[in-house]
Amino acid sequence: MRLIRSFAAVACATAFASGVQAQQVTLNMQATWPASLTLYENFTFFAERVQKISGGSLKVNAMPAGQVVPAFEVLDATSKKVLDGAHAWSGYWVGKNKAAILFTGGPGGTFGMDMIDALGWMHFGGGNELAQEFFTKELKLNVHWLPILPSGPQAFGWFKRPIKNLADFKGMKCRQTGMAAEVWQRMGMTTVNMPGGEIIPSAQRGVIDCAEWVGGVEDLRLGFHNVWKYHYTPGVHENTTIGEVLINGDVWKGLSPTHQEIIKSAANEAFVVWWAKWQRQNADALLELQQKHGVQVLRTPPDILIEFLKTWDIIAAEEGKKSPFFKKTHDSQRAYASLVVPAKRFMFPPYSFVANYYWPEKKGGAAPGAKKAASK
Repeated sequence: MRLIRSFAAVACATAFASGVQAQQVTLNMQATWPASLTLYENFTFFAERVQKISGGSLKVNAMPAGQVVPAFEVLDATSKKVLDGAHAWSGYWVGKNKAAILFTGGPGGTFGMDMIDALGWMHFGGGNELAQEFFTKELKLNVHWLPILPSGPQAFGWFKRPIKNLADFKGMKCRQTGMAAEVWQRMGMTTVNMPGGEIIPSAQRGVIDCAEWVGGVEDLRLGFHNVWKYHYTPGVHENTTIGEVLINGDVWKGLSPTHQEIIKSAANEAFVVWWAKWQRQNADALLELQQKHGVQVLRTPPDILIEFLKTWDIIAAEEGKKSPFFKKTHDSQRAYASLVVPAKRFMFPPYSFVANYYWPEKKGGAAPGAKKAASK
């Protein structure tokens, strides 16, 4: 009898193990970023959390840019199931439809919303639903969309000489992307779009005079300081900018409800936890850029920021007249912002209020750490 029970136990264990094995799923996904960047680390953090939360039943094979397809081809590759999914940024798709930029948060600060406000619009203001409608109905692509990557506020950019006003950058050839490039063009800048990994080689060959990527640790890792020594921040072209996870629509529907929820939860966790880590990395990078590499980190002249907002509002209004979907999405953002931004402004002390009490700003607009760098 004992022998029979033992055989039965082994049979049950084998059957259970086979069942678990049959349920294991691996998603082959590619990023638009090289593996050296922190943006890619957001992707690998997501992959790690998916595997741990699922107990190994769901895995994401996170690949860097170019491993299967070129960086800017991941959207189409995901729709066609060449890839199961991608880690990207909607601003890269404005060539298909300019409304894509609105699902990054959009240029101009999204009517004053910060990152959490923009995430609130996505989850509680209809943004996620509009994004899904955009990709499946407007672009007619077979993908499922989720927000994941809070990569802002981003810097104005890197220059070979000081920038004091609008006139100083007119005529420069600068790496810019998304609809922000269109705004800068109208403001007098010549723009070139290229993936992050191509910026420094292009600068070294003299293809571009200046560039914008992200700022802080991202720019440090790419080596911007080896080409330019004047770095201006902040910008309002991507001060609230959010990246995405894209999953092939059939792959998404084929996942169990539990696996779908795991992916959503891991994306939300990657958004918040990675973002907190990234802010510390940016602070450390700001010091290193100045103290080790001799970079002058300076405040962007206000007239440039104001002119950008004005120009963006004009372009957005023009796009709204041409595209009902652009207008519907932009109006949705404005309606959400009209509620949360004034309330938050009233309830929250300005960030500079307490910051300046404990950490008074240096004169001349220099960033923290500049004095130490200058004394070396």
